[in-house]
Amino acid sequence: MSMKKVKLTSTGAEIRKKPLKLRIWQSRGFYVMFLPVLIFVAIMYYWPMLGIRFSFYQYKAAGRGAMTWVGLQHFQTMFFNPVKSGAFWNAFRNTLVLSVIKLLITTFTSVIVSIFLNEMQSLKAKKSLQTIIYLPHFMSWAVVASIFSLFLSPSSTGLVNGVLRSMGVVGEGEYIYFLANTAWWRPIYYLINIWKETGWGTIIFLATLSGINPELYEAGDIDGATRVQKIWYITVPALANTIITVLILNLAKVMNLFESVFVLYNTAVYEVSDVISTYIYRQTFATMNPDYGFSTAVGLFKSLVGCVLVLVCNRLSKKTRGRGIV
Repeated sequence: MSMKKVKLTSTGAEIRKKPLKLRIWQSRGFYVMFLPVLIFVAIMYYWPMLGIRFSFYQYKAAGRGAMTWVGLQHFQTMFFNPVKSGAFWNAFRNTLVLSVIKLLITTFTSVIVSIFLNEMQSLKAKKSLQTIIYLPHFMSWAVVASIFSLFLSPSSTGLVNGVLRSMGVVGEGEYIYFLANTAWWRPIYYLINIWKETGWGTIIFLATLSGINPELYEAGDIDGATRVQKIWYITVPALANTIITVLILNLAKVMNLFESVFVLYNTAVYEVSDVISTYIYRQTFATMNPDYGFSTAVGLFKSLVGCVLVLVCNRLSKKTRGRGIV
């Protein structure tokens, strides 16, 4: 008796399908090659998810007694405790504000730079400028923070303060501590992000611009359109769908803000710079008596918000692009 299963197609033709065990055995070489990747993913991505249970336990430090079940107590503390909820909601608000404004600004500047590069006549100059503006993206945030800390240093060696003093904006012996001033920190943070990420963001927009039909520009020339008019009525509409797509795809990552803030902020500007991830870091590693249960609860809430944003962006992507992001 044959071990093969028989299936019929819509036309009545027979399809003999081998049993699953036999197919796995015959393809065992591929499964063996896939096994290390499966183990890596399971250990690095799924095993840590078991730590979610700590958000429902009272667990402050190893070796200080068994964990105690507290249910939703940490979430109540997070949302309603007069001591901790204020810092949490401030971090949550800062996360959304910093991420969304950074996304809008960097996308806008990427579009402007892309259009400028597209309009350049000299191919050599265009390639050289592209290379220059791409380079900051490959620098680590630690290096970027060190560079700008030197430039913005509130001392005689600070380049920016030296220029302001020579222009008479600040008096002799006076300095502006940009990275420790709540009025200056956010604008400086946005400027640093523009400098670092704009070049990399232009890649997708330049790819879109290269696909515009040249006949549209020729038609504009025949109609007597100026360069600005061709940009406004041909180039910008061609970029509109790509801009919307980039915004939607990046909106799902607004909660993943840590390194760029961590290397630039300090205690003087927590009010305007502290985000969810840095808040979790401080609650876990920057205190003498870390409350792992509370930190895990905050992290779980962050993940849930991020999951909701991904689902929302997936729905928006289906409406605008016809396909989702997941």
